[in-house]
Amino acid sequence: MGYIEAVCISSEKGVVKRTVPEIVLREGWGIEGDAHAGDWHRQVSMLSGESIDRMREKMPELDHGIFAENIVTRGIDLVSLKPGERLMVDGGAVLEVTQIGKECHNDGCAIQRATGDCIMPREGVFCRVLQGGRIHAGMQVVTL
Repeated sequence: MGYIEAVCISSEKGVVKRTVPEIVLREGWGIEGDAHAGDWHRQVSMLSGESIDRMREKMPELDHGIFAENIVTRGIDLVSLKPGERLMVDGGAVLEVTQIGKECHNDGCAIQRATGDCIMPREGVFCRVLQGGRIHAGMQVVTL
């Protein structure tokens, strides 16, 4: 069992997401107010806090949202999940894993240019929302 460390959104694609107190997941859509919401397979992006910690060894100033992640978890092995597996957050929100990793931007992201590496292509987890709900830091998350 793990927990939510942070939740982040951005109103535009291609920019760093900002940490917010709470997000609202809409079934079949994604996060209200987030640029990546829509009727597609990458409605929500997740990254583990442990993955971010490894990057902070090179760049200690990294904030949540820098990798364009919506949900940061702690204590759950996200990268071992496979498409089709599901996660449930306190209160009943359910996410289905649709993709692990993604291609970085053509010229690499700012993090990759600064550190020589970016974790989102290898360790980012993308999901679609099967059941909506409100999510905030501190809530428990489990695999189903």
